[in-house]
Amino acid sequence: MLNVGLTGGIACGKSTVAEMFVRLGGSLIDFDKLAHEAQAPGKPAWQEIVQCFGSEILLPDQTIDRGKMADIVFRSPEQLRKLNAIVHPRVFEEWRSRLEKIRAQAPHAIVFSDVPLLFESGMQDLFDLTILVVIEPEQQMERLMARNAVCREDAELRLANQMPIYDKIQLATLVIDNQCAVEDTERKVAAVWEDLLVREKAKALKTEA
Repeated sequence: MLNVGLTGGIACGKSTVAEMFVRLGGSLIDFDKLAHEAQAPGKPAWQEIVQCFGSEILLPDQTIDRGKMADIVFRSPEQLRKLNAIVHPRVFEEWRSRLEKIRAQAPHAIVFSDVPLLFESGMQDLFDLTILVVIEPEQQMERLMARNAVCREDAELRLANQMPIYDKIQLATLVIDNQCAVEDTERKVAAVWEDLLVREKAKALKTEA
């Protein structure tokens, strides 16, 4: 099994690239989804978050208002650390469990873990290799403002909580430039997929030797 960390700056199109890899045959573990599941009403993480941040962050159906939480944590590094300390341990536990289930069912799988803050969290050593999806920072800003319907100031706050994209490029094993038409990105992803197939075979042979 090849364990791949997939990341990118906010609004860089990482999820779109992840879906392309899945269509080619990859398995996907989405850290955002794991985090949402960990914070579902009644779960231990949900209870701790409500105790820490107050019931005013809840919607009428008792789910956490992600918009309110974003406003709180993106404006305060200390509050962000508190939230991460609650959520991250549960996410990692579930991630490891899912990795082992995939390994048991498909020993030669290529597994993509979609991790928004992979490099910021120093997680690169948990993977066989990392893939970074990039676009230019100004385009990133425009996409974020359009996607999340936020003003430029809020977009800048969210980007400020991430490592600059050029610093991430220095840390990544492979980089996919997503500043192009979808068809061009698909061709780039297909080429990377072929490379990953070769890497998985080489790893399997090394393990068997």
